[in-house]
Amino acid sequence: MSLHFKFFPLSLPYPNPNVVRPCLSPRLRYHCPQALQILCAAKRTGKQRYPSEKKKLKLKRKEAISDVSNKFEGIWRLSNLAVSVQNDPGMDFLGVSDGLLQEIAKTIKFPVASMLPAEAFTVIRKSFDARKMLKEPRFVYTVDMDASQLISLEPRTQDFISDLEPRVGFVEYRPQERVSGDLLSIIRNSKSVDKQRSSAKGGYSICASSVDTNKNPTIRKLKIAVVGGGPSGLFATLVLAELGADVTLIERGQSVERRGRDIGALMVRRILESESNFCFGEGGAGTWSDGKLVTRIGRNSDSVLAVMKTLVHFGAPKNILIDGKPHLGTDRLIPLLRNFRQHLQRLGVSIKFGTRVDDLMIENGHVVGIKVSDSNERLQHGGQKLGYDAVLLAVGHSARDIYQMLLSHNFHLVPKDFAVGLRIEHPQELINSIQYSGLAAEVHCGRGKVPVADYKIASYVNGEDVDTSSNLEPKIRSCYSFCMCPGGQVVLTSTDPSELCINGMSFSRRASKWANAALVVNVSTKDFEALNFHGPLAGVEFQREFERRAAIMGGGNFVVPAQTVTDFLENKLSVKYLPPSSYRLGVVAANLHELFPAQITDALQYSIPMFDQELPGFISNKALLHGVETRTSSPVQIPRNSETYESISFKGLYPIGEGAGYAGGIVSAAVDGVHAGFAVAKNFDLFHNDIELILGKAQSVGFVKY
Repeated sequence: MSLHFKFFPLSLPYPNPNVVRPCLSPRLRYHCPQALQILCAAKRTGKQRYPSEKKKLKLKRKEAISDVSNKFEGIWRLSNLAVSVQNDPGMDFLGVSDGLLQEIAKTIKFPVASMLPAEAFTVIRKSFDARKMLKEPRFVYTVDMDASQLISLEPRTQDFISDLEPRVGFVEYRPQERVSGDLLSIIRNSKSVDKQRSSAKGGYSICASSVDTNKNPTIRKLKIAVVGGGPSGLFATLVLAELGADVTLIERGQSVERRGRDIGALMVRRILESESNFCFGEGGAGTWSDGKLVTRIGRNSDSVLAVMKTLVHFGAPKNILIDGKPHLGTDRLIPLLRNFRQHLQRLGVSIKFGTRVDDLMIENGHVVGIKVSDSNERLQHGGQKLGYDAVLLAVGHSARDIYQMLLSHNFHLVPKDFAVGLRIEHPQELINSIQYSGLAAEVHCGRGKVPVADYKIASYVNGEDVDTSSNLEPKIRSCYSFCMCPGGQVVLTSTDPSELCINGMSFSRRASKWANAALVVNVSTKDFEALNFHGPLAGVEFQREFERRAAIMGGGNFVVPAQTVTDFLENKLSVKYLPPSSYRLGVVAANLHELFPAQITDALQYSIPMFDQELPGFISNKALLHGVETRTSSPVQIPRNSETYESISFKGLYPIGEGAGYAGGIVSAAVDGVHAGFAVAKNFDLFHNDIELILGKAQSVGFVKY
C-alpha cells in the first residue's frame, strides 16, 4: 500500500544533538547536525500541479477524445472501479463479480447492473487500497470492456455506450485490443518475418542459424557466453537461444535443487558455501527473497508484459498479470526456474553450474573468451579457456571479484549511489492492525479475504548544519522502506564468513507471523570519501566496512546485532529484553548507533518517528532493528553503449542487469536481459527487426529508491 505524505517541518524529541556517540573507529566520529528537517514525498493533484503538468494532462485529454473513431467497436478501458470488501469475493478472485458489475454500471450509467453480461468484461488489474483517507478499504479494478461483444449480448447498452466520453485515468478508448504474448511467441513470430527479409549474404543471418548444421557443415553458429544465471542472464539466454545462437550459460552457484540444500546447511549448521547461498546460484539473489514483481519501469509496458507472460508460461500463476502488487515467493520460483532451465536445455543451451569466471581473454581490445574454474576449488589451478564471439556479463550486485577483475584490465567502472541501513521487524498482526484496523481479522495468514498488510514509507532529511571537518556538504538524504516482506523472515545474505549482511524473504502465502522491511538511507561518493574510500570500487569497500563491523558486533557465527526501536531512538542499550526475531541464526543486543556514521544514524533516528505518525504503532517495544542491510543495489555501474549494449571499454563484452548497474529487481533485470539479448542478436545479424516496435523503448532503473 502506497502512502502519500504532505510537506511540513517537524520538530522531534529524538535524538539529543549534544549526545556524543561511542564509535568503533575514529574515522566514524562525526558531529551531529544541529538542525534537521524531514519532508515527505507528496503527489501533486488539482491546483497543486505545476503549469507544465496541467498542460500535459490537458493534451492527454484532448488526444483521448480525438482517438475515438467508433464507440461501438474496440475496447473501452474502465479504471479506478472501487468495490468494497463486503461486496467483493476476496483477493484471490480475479473474475467479474456482482459488486464489480455494479461499479461498471455506474461508470457507463447503465441502470440495471445485473443485466450486464460478465463475458463482455476482462479484469486487467486488481489491487487492494486501505489508505486511512478512505472511508473504508476497497478493491480497485481496471477492466476492459469489449463494446461490440457487450452490444451483441445486451443490445440495450448501445445508447449508453454512445454517451460515453473519454476521461483520462477513468474511461479510455482503444480502437483495438492490444495483444502481447510471451517472449517465445514474440520471437517465433519475428523469426518468421525475419526469414522472409533475410538475404543470401551469409554471416549470422537468422536463416543461416536455422539451417541444419549437419547438412551444412560450413555454417558455424554464433557462440555466446552468458555469465550469471539471474533474471537478466536467463532472459538474455532465452532470447539468443530462440534466435539460433549457440549459448553457454555459466553460473558460479548451483541449481535451485542443490542451492536449497546449501542454504539449509547454512540455516541449520551455519555452514556458508561461498559460491552457493542466498546471493549466488540459479535464479540469482531474488530466488530466496520475496519474489516481488513490482517495477518502476512501467507495469503496462510491452516489455514488462512480455516478461510477466513468459513467467506464466514457465509456471507462475496467472494472477501475477492482474495483481496490483504481484509476487511469487521462493516456493513458486523454484519449480518455475526448473521449467525455465529445461526449456533452455531443449534449445541446446549448455548450462555450467558451479563454474566461476576468473578472467577475460582479451585480444586487440576485443573480449574473445573467458577463463573459468570449478567454483568448489578454493585455489585456481590454471582453469579452462573458452572462446566465444561475445560475452554477456550478467553477474549480480554481490560479484565483487568480477568488479576487481574488470578493474585489473582497466575497464571503465563508475561508483554508483545506493542505500544502507537496518532491517526492522514487527509482528505481522501489528502491521495488519495498523493498516486495516477492524479488518485485520480478514487476513488469516495470507489465506483470508484481504492480502497480508504491507507498507511503503519515505522521508527526506535536510541537514543544515554539518561539521565541515567531515568533508560532507549539507544535503537532503532520503530515508525509506525497501524490500518490505509481509509475512516473511529475515535471512543472511553474506558471501564471506567475516562479513554480515541481511535481507528479507517470503513464501507465496506470506504466512509467517513477522513483517520486515529495510529502513535505508541513500549514500554517495562523498560518504565513501569521508571514510577514505576512493576510486571505482569505493562503494564496495563502504559496504564491506559496515558488514565487517556488524559481524564483530554480533560476536561472529552469523549472529546479528539487534536493538529495539525504542532503545535505538533513545540511544541506549537494554540487555534484559529483546523481542522474538524470525532470524534463525540468532540475535544479540547491541547499540546500533555504533555502527554507521552519524549522518546515516541521524536520518534513521529522525525518520522513524515520522513513519510512526503515518503508521501509528510503528514505534513499538515489539519492533526490532537488525544490522546490517547494505546490498540494496549495485555499488558500481559498468558503462555501455545505450544502443548496442556493448561495453565502452572493450568490444565483445556486454554488461547487463543489476550487477552492471542497469536494473533493480527481478522484472527490470529480466527486461534489461531481453533488450540486451535482442541488441546482441542484431549486432551479429541474427535479428533484423526494430525491437522498439515490438517491445517499446528500453528503460533503465539506475539507483533504486522505493
